[in-house]
Amino acid sequence: MPQPLVSIIVPIYNAQDHIARCVESIRRQTYENLEILLLNDGSQDVSLQVCQMYAGVDKRIVLIDKANSGVAATRNLGLRYATGEYLQFVDADDTLQPNATELLVDRALGSDADLVIAHYNRIRPPRPRSEEAAARHPQALRPDRVQTFGFLLEGAMNKEEFAARLMQEPASFYYGVMWNKLYRAALVRAHEDVVCAEDLDWSEDLYFNLSYIRYAERFYALSTPIYNYYNTPGSAVHTVLNPVNVVTTRATLFNYYKELYEQMGLYEEYKPQIYKYLVAIAES
Repeated sequence: MPQPLVSIIVPIYNAQDHIARCVESIRRQTYENLEILLLNDGSQDVSLQVCQMYAGVDKRIVLIDKANSGVAATRNLGLRYATGEYLQFVDADDTLQPNATELLVDRALGSDADLVIAHYNRIRPPRPRSEEAAARHPQALRPDRVQTFGFLLEGAMNKEEFAARLMQEPASFYYGVMWNKLYRAALVRAHEDVVCAEDLDWSEDLYFNLSYIRYAERFYALSTPIYNYYNTPGSAVHTVLNPVNVVTTRATLFNYYKELYEQMGLYEEYKPQIYKYLVAIAES
């Protein structure tokens, strides 16, 4: 049976220190039928040149160079270009495990899932050593700190089962981000409202997921960690957010949670957990 095409969408902005590591992890996937969409979002460093080099050696890579518009608009552009049967997302400073796409597609095909969600690794670099310690032990290497995150046991779920589990951790990265999931492209193309919210300063990916879940019926949880999220200083998650924007965004997404659970007839049952989202803190 031929492998279905998977489109992997990678938004890139000033990622010269990480983009080669990221792209190599995608190119070396055990699953080979890939469309790799590299979207350079107006980088001011040499990210574009690195991507041009890779596009010249791997025919699966589609390079799109565009003016800066932010990660949400860039992902949305990638959705319009993608031609695959499934959609996957990777951030430019992170990496995939070698068999990530193969595992995601295997579970999607085996369970006919509209959404596959997987565990992920959070990787923190060691703290910088003092000058004195570095001088005493110049060759000493301190390892990265690796933690695995995920809440679901391996297995298939229907919509109601997934919705119940989502309410246990409504603000978590595990449910909110796009990079630990595989999406059915036909479902996205059939609904214009399944997009990243370009008017939100953060959590635009949670908006996408809540919109997508409205139309998905079958879900699968993969307990193997397939993604390496590098939690490094200077990354987007360390950006200082305006408290007013945080409150406004939380309120907006609360309404989407409410509408989703009303649509499923589950709002009254899970009302306390939905309100929990307003004050919850994500694990990362």
